[in-house]
Order: sequence, then structure tokens, then C-alpha cells
Amino acid sequence: MGKKYDHDLRTDPCVVTVTLARGLGWGLIGGLVGTVVMDLVLMGALSVVGLPALTCFSIVGNTLARFFSELGIETTGGVPAGVAAHYVVGPLFGAIYGAAVIRIAAFNVDTLQKAVLSAILYAEILSQPILATTPILLKMTAFTTLKWYGGSFVMHLLWGIVAGIVVGCGLKIKKNIHPVSFASLHPSIDI
Repeated sequence: MGKKYDHDLRTDPCVVTVTLARGLGWGLIGGLVGTVVMDLVLMGALSVVGLPALTCFSIVGNTLARFFSELGIETTGGVPAGVAAHYVVGPLFGAIYGAAVIRIAAFNVDTLQKAVLSAILYAEILSQPILATTPILLKMTAFTTLKWYGGSFVMHLLWGIVAGIVVGCGLKIKKNIHPVSFASLHPSIDI
């Protein structure tokens, strides 16, 4: 008879049950933290180069107002609408990423590095349709459009790094962890 262990899969702190709710929750938190970090860095960078710190919020808010006006819905743009859009979209995209990590095989990450890389790719790809509306609706020049995409690329890269770290750590994804089988915890039980 084999050696018995006192492991209980329900209470062992080394065994983490990863559920959809857990993925959504950590994704929401990661998206929120990523948005806050991205916005703080962006506001600091804009201030350093002599632009108003809230420029990006104004652009996003004006894009949103223009989009709704195209649909026949009159709304105000500017900074408040931009802040609202950022803090709805950022955490929402984070929650979707957290769910994807749990449910979609392509996002099935087993290391923190993979969690960060997949979050960066996710952020950069998913943001493209949204980013494309700004130059179109606000009729930006080619040079302004290049600056818009360049700045957005860097900011979404930062969002992906932060969201990937938060989700990876929250879901306890660690470097080089191999799944623990039930049989290895309880060798006296034949499976």
C-alpha cells in the first residue's frame, strides 16, 4: 500500500480553483489598474511635452460625441465623456481578457510571461477598431493620425503589461508550474 498524504484539494492553498468568475474578477481589476497606470503615465508625458494633461480624454470624448451625433444622438464630448469612456472600456476589456484566459485555449497561459504577452497582443489588436474611429470622425491629418497611433500603441502596451501582471498574479499563474495531478497528491488511490 502506498504512502498517504493529508492533502485536501478543497483546502490546500497550493491548489487554486480557477473559475470563470475568478477570471472575470481579476480581469476587471487588471483592466482598471492598467487603465489608471496608463492614464497617469499619459497625463505625465503630455505635461512634460507642454500639452494639457487631459488632451487624450478630450480627444476620446469628442470622438464619442461625434460618433453619437452620426447616429442622431446629441451628447457632449470633452474630458468628462473621455474619462467615462476610458473607465468603462478599460475594466470591461480587462474582464473579457480574464474570461478569455480561463475559457479560450489560445489564451491558456501557464506562465506570468505568457499572461503578459497575451494581454499585450489582446490590447493592441482589440483597440484597433476603436482607435481607427478617431482619425476618421475627427478628420485628423496624416501626421496627427501617426501621433495618435504611436501614442496609443505605447499606452496600450503599458495597459497590457499591467493587466497581464495583475491577472497572472491574481490567478496565481507562476513561472514553470506544472499541473499537479490528483494521483500525485493521493498515490494510494488508483485512477
